[in-house]
Amino acid sequence: MTDDTAQHAFRDLLHAQRVWDTELPAFDPETAPAAPLALFHAWFAEAVAAGQPEPHAMSLATADAEGLPDVRTLLLHDADERGWHFASHATSAKGHQLAARPHAALGFYWPAQGRQVRVRGPVVRCTPAESHADLHARSTGALAAALTGAQSEVVGSVAELHRTADAAWDRAVAEPDAEAPTWTRYVVEPAEVEFFQGDARRRHIRLRYRRDAGPGAGAGSGGDWTRELLWP
Repeated sequence: MTDDTAQHAFRDLLHAQRVWDTELPAFDPETAPAAPLALFHAWFAEAVAAGQPEPHAMSLATADAEGLPDVRTLLLHDADERGWHFASHATSAKGHQLAARPHAALGFYWPAQGRQVRVRGPVVRCTPAESHADLHARSTGALAAALTGAQSEVVGSVAELHRTADAAWDRAVAEPDAEAPTWTRYVVEPAEVEFFQGDARRRHIRLRYRRDAGPGAGAGSGGDWTRELLWP
């Protein structure tokens, strides 16, 4: 197959894809709560009930040393009055980026219901005790991955990757309370939270919560958010 033929085949395949081949839920923004956290909790529960695979998976966008965007997918660890929680090594690429530019954006996509949620705001590091508790509340595999401790670094070969990962797994099984000193829990303190409800006729509803006051009032507190409808 020539490069040109392969490109045409890709475009044909791409253009044949469809979105939201299911009945989408209605969303009346007039009924939305005063603060975004309660709506996020409700939408998350509805995504789970609709059978959305991995609804806790989200995109995390940061900026590198040159101010250029970077993005990856990871898992949500909590969403509470402080904000949206995730964890990683402080020595990873994202850890270095957040240390230099402590701001981030999160993106959730739940196609089972045609919904997206976007969160933007400053990022704070949790205490070492919270980070330790976060790590040891997770699976053996998560602990083993954390004990590997070389996230984002260059690895010499797949064989080296397997040897190191297997050794880390064995240690995680033998030492379930083992420390991973660079493992860090982070919180995105929301300055903006947007909820997107798709519509088959493209009459999408976009409801943005924008914080009136500075960070610190709490993601779930009422009275400090402005709600705005946006053109899709």
